Amino acid sequence: MVAADLPIGDRIKHYRGGRRQDAVAGLVGISPDYLSQIERGLKVPSLSILYALAQELGVPTAALLSDRPPEDEEPTDSAESAVARALLGYGPALSSAPVAAAELRDRVEAAWQSWQTAGDRFTQAAEALPQLVADVEHAARAARGGTDPGERRSTLRAAADLYCLLRSYLRRTGRVDLATIAADRAMRAAEDADDPLRIAAAQWNLGHVLLAAGQPAEAEELALRAAEDVATAQMPDVERTAMAGALQLVAVLGASRRRRWWEARDRLVEYAAPAARAVPDVSNIGWTVFGPTNIALHALSIEMEAGETGEALHTADAIDISGLPSIEREFTFGLEVAACHSQRRDDAAVLLALLGLEVVAPEDLARTPLARQLVLTVIRRARAMHARQAEQLAQRMGLV
Repeated sequence: MVAADLPIGDRIKHYRGGRRQDAVAGLVGISPDYLSQIERGLKVPSLSILYALAQELGVPTAALLSDRPPEDEEPTDSAESAVARALLGYGPALSSAPVAAAELRDRVEAAWQSWQTAGDRFTQAAEALPQLVADVEHAARAARGGTDPGERRSTLRAAADLYCLLRSYLRRTGRVDLATIAADRAMRAAEDADDPLRIAAAQWNLGHVLLAAGQPAEAEELALRAAEDVATAQMPDVERTAMAGALQLVAVLGASRRRRWWEARDRLVEYAAPAARAVPDVSNIGWTVFGPTNIALHALSIEMEAGETGEALHTADAIDISGLPSIEREFTFGLEVAACHSQRRDDAAVLLALLGLEVVAPEDLARTPLARQLVLTVIRRARAMHARQAEQLAQRMGLV
């Protein structure tokens, strides 16, 4: 079995195994150079050639296409489906006693700490989230109809924090549809709790859902409107500054995704950077990781997406990520550096960066489409020694 998203050329190479490329090409009736171009993704075979290749390799034609099952065939015992069931209302009976707000707060904070710092964060989240979501959903329903205003507000605050975490988890596992539901639940819980900080955090999360859904203009508009609201919200100065800056970064990403590079750069320098100078990196207000280092990481992202790889790598050289409270941001930094090296066709540097990321966050490496693409590029393009190392990495990632 190979990964569902493995391209056709890599599938053919996988099933060819140790057989010589020219031998297989001759038996199929094509030139070795043509088969090489197919395997490197430079040519797309016709259906007749694909059928002939499948016959020669001893596999059904479908094996050279996608092995991904339809969405309605998703295993019902998967972690993602268990989270979805809890989110959609499967959980304790309404008549059962809800978990106390203090316990929920501690469990949500522990889940956030794991999500932001653990190399196996997907595994840990899969174990903790289904029951936690069910308990929070049940407690939130009970709290809304309860008579203790303090318990109600504390429960809804815990719910808002959990839904923001859930948004990040669901987006990273490819469920943008459910991530949208989670972001909406976060907003509702934050508003019901009348908590300005959590309202701002929920808007920040909703902005990231819109970015993931391919709606950068809408994300930018939402973030700028929310930043204006935060400016007059009743909260401590450091929280107001951090959340306004974090929302400005969503607008920066929106402009960058629309290829408005100078607008993104200007907004980063004029609005987000001054806010970051007033917020220490270790604060992690609203779990946004907003601070000076995050500003530098977004500057790197802009240059990488704009194709300014020289400037991006120069920016990366000046970034110290040792104090970051989020492994996701550390991983993204390393991945974008690898992408810059790939744009410069420095495959040795790409491989070195990817191997470093495997040590830091192996589950993120295996799940991230860009990381998988970079590994395949090294396999196709690099010298033999580096290609062999990349093939071994691809096996560990579950690509083949």
